[in-house]
Amino acid sequence: MKGVGWYLLAGLAGGVLGGMGLGGGTLLIPILTLCLGVEGRTAAWLNLLTFLPMSVVALCIHCKHRLVSASDLWMFLPPAVISALVAALLSSKWDADLLRKIFGWFLIVTGAISLFLSLLKSPLRKRKNR
Repeated sequence: MKGVGWYLLAGLAGGVLGGMGLGGGTLLIPILTLCLGVEGRTAAWLNLLTFLPMSVVALCIHCKHRLVSASDLWMFLPPAVISALVAALLSSKWDADLLRKIFGWFLIVTGAISLFLSLLKSPLRKRKNR
């Protein structure tokens, strides 16, 4: 078991990303599994448990600043809840190694997409086209 400080640091990093609405679990789960040696399923439920209070706080602040659209919420909330239920049921039956690979590929693909989109919007690219 690693020192408490590492767990506090992992929680802080996950909380910062979660508070910004960027998905704290995308950082928290790899920190817990790769750096702290926590088993994948344990890291997943820890992420879900920490997600609840972080998301309530972040949602209240985003609502206060009028960054939340109720009409948009009802368009994606039902499919999100249904797919989360299906995925949770499936993941409880799947091998932990398979889940680790799926999550790893998810991070690689979303990272590549984010990098590609940020390069398209890069200030250097805009200067070059002038």
